[in-house]
Amino acid sequence: MSNQRLQLFPLTTRVENAALTIGGCNLTELAEKYGTPLYIYDAATMDAAVQEYHHALQEHYPGASGITYAGKAFLAVAIAQWTQRHGLWVDCTGLGEMRVAEAAGVPREHILIHGVNKSPAVLAAALAQAGTIVVDNLSELRRLVELSSPDFRGLGDLGSLNTPNLWLRFRPGRAVETHAHIQTGQEDSKFGMSAAEIAGAAQVCRQQGLPLSGLHFHLGSKFDDPAPLRQAIEDTLALAKEIPLPADWTLCIGGGWGVAYHEDDLPQPPVEDYIRFAAQAVVETCRRAGMSLPRLHVEPGRSLVARAGVAIYRVGTVKRTAHRRWLLLDGGMADNPRHALYGARYSALPVERPDRPNTGPAWLAGPYCESGDVLIENLPFPDVQEGELVAVPVSGAYHLSMASNYNGATRPAVVWLENGEARLIRARET
Repeated sequence: MSNQRLQLFPLTTRVENAALTIGGCNLTELAEKYGTPLYIYDAATMDAAVQEYHHALQEHYPGASGITYAGKAFLAVAIAQWTQRHGLWVDCTGLGEMRVAEAAGVPREHILIHGVNKSPAVLAAALAQAGTIVVDNLSELRRLVELSSPDFRGLGDLGSLNTPNLWLRFRPGRAVETHAHIQTGQEDSKFGMSAAEIAGAAQVCRQQGLPLSGLHFHLGSKFDDPAPLRQAIEDTLALAKEIPLPADWTLCIGGGWGVAYHEDDLPQPPVEDYIRFAAQAVVETCRRAGMSLPRLHVEPGRSLVARAGVAIYRVGTVKRTAHRRWLLLDGGMADNPRHALYGARYSALPVERPDRPNTGPAWLAGPYCESGDVLIENLPFPDVQEGELVAVPVSGAYHLSMASNYNGATRPAVVWLENGEARLIRARET
């Protein structure tokens, strides 16, 4: 079982001297130096993941293509800098993520802005800093028209800046099979516009001379069957044929490709399957419609960073109730709310002697005053003692970006592992 669980960990994970190492670094030593809970990110695993996307797009899509990193998965200055090593755009939602991208030196043309209710302050910053804005609704488009007008005085000299490229977010009325909380393309979703609204938005762009350059949709996150993408692609391309778009327009199909979080999810769903399916759907639909190929953009976040991240906790208390063995950790829903939100399943291994035999099921929970503060339920696990370290793999996405200060918790330190060296990229909160 432990060998199978090791497949969930970063690519550089080894068992050396009866202890887990990642990226050539001993996890026990890292925990002692930086404290727990501790999050580590393995650069080699992230590099391999993005290369898988680049290769799949080059192999299966004959037109131009690009990759936007979904900052909502986890964004820190070091992560944003890593994206630029691979030529990625950075998807930012809100001023905070925009400031991180700016601090990392991400060039304007690589900053893309998302959001369903962008405030005037966000839109003003986007006009000054972003290369592309994904327009979610008609109200937002009206605000953009006002803010970008030379006659608008509220922005000072921003009115004279070049307006970023605009993509219109289409709501196809379809969703991938995933948890209801992370479906985004269904008819009653809060995201995007209907086909009629897209047509109206395109007319406004034409009348106001705004640089409409693409269409975007996103059906949901953490899916492993790309089949629903086909109809959404066909519907979006049909819409593109009816509205004025430049010859080099962009079709963005969103992201959300899943990863294995638990040994029951193995093998990992191949990125190539996802990209091949989507690319073929675009090519075939364009051929039937007599359309030239658009630039194809994808927005992976989870599938680039989830496996690269590992959370390290210390067991504070081992408690037995009538039917359960509880391992109470020094972190939980404050740094990882996904089990509480979606019932997400995780696995884990002891950091020391990870290959010791399992002795029965365990429930791994946190210290917070909430019965939902459980990370893992009913996991076959070895006997561990109070004070031991436990490593939870696939912790790189949607943990720290959704972390809180519940019960006064301080957000964990984050360490970057590369070429056998560990570098602190975010200090623990005080």
